[in-house]
Amino acid sequence: MQSGRFSDTLRGMNPYETLTETEWAEVDRLHDLLEEGELAEARTALDDLMRRRPGHPDLRIEDATLKLEEGQPQQALAALKGAERSADPARYFYLRAAAHHEMANFAEAETDALRSLAVNTGHAMSHDLLSRIREHLGDAEGAAEASAEAHELDPEGYPLPLEVDDEAFDAMVEHAVHELPEKVRDRLKDVPVMVQPLPTPEMLQGEHPPLTPDLLGLFVGRHIFAQLPTAVPDAPGAIFLFRRNLLRSCNTLDELAREVRVTVQHEVGHLLGLDEDELEDWGLA
Repeated sequence: MQSGRFSDTLRGMNPYETLTETEWAEVDRLHDLLEEGELAEARTALDDLMRRRPGHPDLRIEDATLKLEEGQPQQALAALKGAERSADPARYFYLRAAAHHEMANFAEAETDALRSLAVNTGHAMSHDLLSRIREHLGDAEGAAEASAEAHELDPEGYPLPLEVDDEAFDAMVEHAVHELPEKVRDRLKDVPVMVQPLPTPEMLQGEHPPLTPDLLGLFVGRHIFAQLPTAVPDAPGAIFLFRRNLLRSCNTLDELAREVRVTVQHEVGHLLGLDEDELEDWGLA
């Protein structure tokens, strides 16, 4: 039903002139720049292309993609207005889903991820995104099914999440804390290091723009921590590690142990108010 309404909408629109072969080559170059992490150069190139082809649906798709990379999900959604006629409707809906996901609008994100898959059932990125969305919606079975679909389509790009029981994971966290320099551990005496499956909506939406739902760890100060159900009376705040996200981010147990250690160190740095140079001075780099 949804895809039918989308088709009706497309038929009611005026046709547009496709990008030229040269312009598509410029788009391919944009993708290369994004893969290389050259966001500023990609933005300059895209803005130049958009000046020559203002409002073009396929360039709106590229603009939304770049805005997501730039950490601007709200602006990405705005860029997608008018992109319904793009050459890749599955990607259009995927980007809408990704923007909603980044803003912690999980119900809307699920709807658009399913629309993307209705257009292209072989879109591995949409299956993976749907899996992450469903975890936040509390649909563990649906998340596992979507993750398995992404893995079947692209085993290398989307390995299955690691499976580690709570006891073993907690032991990794305790070891990471124990490895901290003594002067740092002294500062942690009144700061609990807590593990929970995923960040809560309150944590994510406590910042503007919202924090990414794929967050690995977070230091929450007293003013926010006191509002959470896990709050410890009189604690100055807490460091949280998000188990499901950490398990998704690693392929091996060694990688997981290293990522847990790095995440603990990073959040301790936030607790102490350290910048990147000071982290090394405190033995946290």
